[in-house]
Amino acid sequence: MRRFVDDYLAYLLAAASAHVSADFHKQLRPSGLSVPKWRVLATLSDGRPMSIGELARIVLLQQPTVTKLAYRMARVGLVTLASDPADRRRTLVRIAPAGAGAVKPLLRRAKAHERRCLSSYSTVEVAKVKEILKDLLRRSAPQ
Repeated sequence: MRRFVDDYLAYLLAAASAHVSADFHKQLRPSGLSVPKWRVLATLSDGRPMSIGELARIVLLQQPTVTKLAYRMARVGLVTLASDPADRRRTLVRIAPAGAGAVKPLLRRAKAHERRCLSSYSTVEVAKVKEILKDLLRRSAPQ
């Protein structure tokens, strides 16, 4: 007899995420970066500034948590904070040179980890899985 969770999308997504993430998160420990700091730096790694609200949505944390985290990261030079010229009430976060240096080798490790996780799938299958997940995110995003 099958359990409910064996075919429940939310469980399958959460379980897959937990399994895939756990191994990579172990690789973060020697870098001294926590998972939330890794997520922030990886998200900002393209160099574009981002509001705290947008960053919170992407890194899957509450806005007050990201606000505190961003200020702590700014104090140690991983990111910089500035008022948004278009709206002084918003704070923009940008990766700092030290943050870029810290995250660069981890980005390579993350991509290598992803390749290992997906190595038994064809290139077409990998592209299809990613496209389905991206589409699911678009369709389920709050309006």
